[in-house]
Amino acid sequence: MASFPRSAVVGLAALTMSALGAAPAEASGPVTGYTDPAFGAQCAFHRFGEGETPPLSLMEADPLCVEYAKRDITVSNGGALRFLLAEPARFAVAVPACRYWQLDHWSVQVRPHGTELVGWNGSYWFDKSTGTAAARLRNLTVAGQPATPAHAARVLRPYDARLADAVEHATLGTKVQLPAGLPCTAARP
Repeated sequence: MASFPRSAVVGLAALTMSALGAAPAEASGPVTGYTDPAFGAQCAFHRFGEGETPPLSLMEADPLCVEYAKRDITVSNGGALRFLLAEPARFAVAVPACRYWQLDHWSVQVRPHGTELVGWNGSYWFDKSTGTAAARLRNLTVAGQPATPAHAARVLRPYDARLADAVEHATLGTKVQLPAGLPCTAARP
């Protein structure tokens, strides 16, 4: 890790965490701490491996519940490129959903089985019918070491204060109100 510049580590962490979409910029503010979604009992999770692209046919699922392996976001073997190439389809199926729950498992490293630059397990959901959304990060690590929300925020703050705030809140768990009238594609039963 010493030969890898700190700015590159923070840059990769920021890129990865911003891809997460943790910053609730359009949300109207925190409501309470994280809870699993009320529709969770109706979920049949679709599970996808490293760099695997979900089929666009999932756009019609309601609720849409997915789990992604994102443990091979690796510079040396193309894992980061596979991750980036799969993200547009992941967003394409998520954005129009009425009720959406995503679980994922992140690990960013320079080479396979190397020290994690940053890693976490995430749970993010929204329900446009109730206007609520929530996010939680667990098992956060920075440079292969367990990290508290405050520690991760301190590392990120000089580079992106808004991202640092989002990481600090999402790691603890945040539930927010969504803007009214967000469209969704799936017909509710």
